Amino acid sequence: MSLFIGVDSGTQSTKAVVLDLESRTVIAEARAPHSLIDGLPVGHMEQHPSDWTKALDAVLLEVVAKIGPEMAARVRGIGVSGQQHGFVPLDERRQVIRPAKLWCDTSTSEECEIITRKLGGSKAAIRKTGNLILPGFTAPKILWLKRNEPTNFRRLRHILLPHDYLNFHLTGNLFMEYGDASGTALMDVRRRRWSSEAISAIDRKIAGYLPPLSESNHAAGTLLPERAATLGLSADVVVSAGGGDNMMGAIGTGNVEPGVVTASFGTSGTIYAFAKQPVIDPMGEIAAFCSSTGAWLPLLCTMNVTTVTEQVRTLFGQDHASMANAVESVAPGADGLLLLPYLAGERTPNVPSGSGVLLGLTQKTFTPAHFARAAMEGVTLGMNYGLRRLAALGVKAKEIRLTGGGAKSAVWRQIMADAFGVPVVAMREDEGAALGGALQAAWCVALRDGRKRTSLAALAREVVAVDSSTRCKPNPANVARYQRLQSLQDSLSVRLRDVFTPHREFAQNG
Repeated sequence: MSLFIGVDSGTQSTKAVVLDLESRTVIAEARAPHSLIDGLPVGHMEQHPSDWTKALDAVLLEVVAKIGPEMAARVRGIGVSGQQHGFVPLDERRQVIRPAKLWCDTSTSEECEIITRKLGGSKAAIRKTGNLILPGFTAPKILWLKRNEPTNFRRLRHILLPHDYLNFHLTGNLFMEYGDASGTALMDVRRRRWSSEAISAIDRKIAGYLPPLSESNHAAGTLLPERAATLGLSADVVVSAGGGDNMMGAIGTGNVEPGVVTASFGTSGTIYAFAKQPVIDPMGEIAAFCSSTGAWLPLLCTMNVTTVTEQVRTLFGQDHASMANAVESVAPGADGLLLLPYLAGERTPNVPSGSGVLLGLTQKTFTPAHFARAAMEGVTLGMNYGLRRLAALGVKAKEIRLTGGGAKSAVWRQIMADAFGVPVVAMREDEGAALGGALQAAWCVALRDGRKRTSLAALAREVVAVDSSTRCKPNPANVARYQRLQSLQDSLSVRLRDVFTPHREFAQNG
């Protein structure tokens, strides 16, 4: 019996699963919370990397305790998934210099403009890297450090992403694979190499601060002896390349061969698909990422999903069941109440200074139930904006596999099916990114053992399964209603963009 541990370090918590590859089942799970740093200016989102390592150690200790020492001896590999785009700056002693700026940090708009200008404009940026330079990405965060904290920038010697830092914690090695690296905006995703032009737009010195790029089927290393002893695992346990949460989520939902589309309804919202060749969006709205499987992963990302629904739920003191009942009590379209859900700005569409807008408030719609329905519909239509862009680029969905907290809600799944216009289905194992980490670790170990014909797609087909009881088909009448709402939301978004920035500045200055 060979066991593999998958870890997913997200924005709000770290999860771990233990996969028994022979029985194709998850036999243990654990979760540990962590939080954002409070009190930062609007748009600044940061966390202490030490919080991630503490949570990582906690979940590994818990799952090892659950399976017991005899089975722990059978653990062959660990695969780590982490939130994308975060910037972990290390000094020459490999110590963290300052808290990590996260994917949801929108404080780097000026730096995006500077890098884009130095690259020759937006079209040139896409031509040279495959992507626009957006606030969520890592590159502008590095320039932000240079411009705003020059003393810290002078100390900088190593640049890691969140999952890379966790791999470093486990192995002591500095390692970066193509998938997560493609979300830095420092990489030419077509050629799968660092872009000297993007690097020079920030500072040529940082070329020496980036780890060499590695294939996603390679290992980051093996457990440090002291880490292995603490965890109760063998020092021979392999730590695979790992990847960003979306790359690992793709593996954990079987999105490793053509024809599968995944939607993740978590803190952020993502929809992505497998591609054998780079999918470059000339408008830059779809991210042209590499996958953590050796292929590519065209992806759309919205920044406001369960954070919005959870704020509405908390505002009215509802538990999840009562919120679902409230949403079901209101007809699709929320009687004309529409939420533009840009509570933290937005990435797709690229509106970093955006804010939330409610349109259609009347005496009838000014109720908790209408607010709840408008929140679910608003964030889903926000994701559908990108899904339609993916379709325009040739990536069309016939069915969408769901993961994340939003996928657990039956009423929300029906809203998704109606808004997307295709059937949706949740996964049997909801921790897709953690499961993806375990599967990638199994793939890596098989190749290291000499089983060269082992394919990740075959492993995924054996292990990954949908929960057919959750499948929802679109209601044609509701599809038509949501198409009209989509047009209204898109129009509202475009019309308000010129007022978002001055309004945010007014709010900040009182």
